[in-house]
Amino acid sequence: MVTVTPNKLVFITYSILDSRGMVVEQHDIPVGYVQGANSGILPAIESAVAGRKVGDRVEITLPPEEGYGLRDESLVFVDDLENVPPEFRRVGAEVLFENESGETKAFYVTAIEDGKLTLDGNPSLAGQSVTCLVNVTDIRDATPEEIRNGRPLDVQTGTVH
Repeated sequence: MVTVTPNKLVFITYSILDSRGMVVEQHDIPVGYVQGANSGILPAIESAVAGRKVGDRVEITLPPEEGYGLRDESLVFVDDLENVPPEFRRVGAEVLFENESGETKAFYVTAIEDGKLTLDGNPSLAGQSVTCLVNVTDIRDATPEEIRNGRPLDVQTGTVH
């Protein structure tokens, strides 16, 4: 039986649940990565699926530090509603800001109360523990190029996902 070991190409589907058990992200189309090859997959997920086989399902609880991070209150701004362009005067609106280095960050309108609007640059799940439900859907040997890139090659184009 093939199991998840270093340099295996692993395909998973997963769901992320917030602290109330509500699904906040779901991937039903398998996501591929190379185990132990700096793929960008969360280390906690790689650790949890190590030694597993196709068909296994793993539940992982991630504290904020391993998931979406702790809340950073310096990313919360309150301004008078009249200072905000009309198209952003609704809860949930996304506002993109660029810093001096040209990096862009998304902020979201999280509240409008008493003539004030609150913008928050924290991920919506910052400060929360989340649960990841991971299903191992396929495992195979990775090619040398896939190992170098940490991701599977696209069979059609020969490019890395």
